[in-house]
Amino acid sequence: MGLKSLQLSLVNLRPWLILLAVAWLLASVGLGWLVNSLLILFGLLLLAPVVAFFGFRWWLQRNLVTDQCPVCNYEFTGLNSSQLQCPNCGEQLSVQQGHFQRFTPDGTIDVTAIEVPTKSLED
Repeated sequence: MGLKSLQLSLVNLRPWLILLAVAWLLASVGLGWLVNSLLILFGLLLLAPVVAFFGFRWWLQRNLVTDQCPVCNYEFTGLNSSQLQCPNCGEQLSVQQGHFQRFTPDGTIDVTAIEVPTKSLED
């Protein structure tokens, strides 16, 4: 009976023995690395949103284009190197090199019509 009671007491002491072994291991190695790593992690958690905010603002300043629609001259904003639709006239546009251009599929010839005044026979 003495052996069984010893086994039962060791089963109850197992979590405490593991905790004691971990504490002894940490004490022998030192806790400086743990404190330093927690401080670094906390600093990164505080710094990451600030860096992300300023990085997003920088990206937006480089890629946000405000220009006029070449068809109806309506001024609006779009992202560089993208395709969009004019909110005023509905024309499909592409944004290239900071300007809006009419989107034309390959093989389409885009012409600009101009008004030519006519002379009447009476003149």
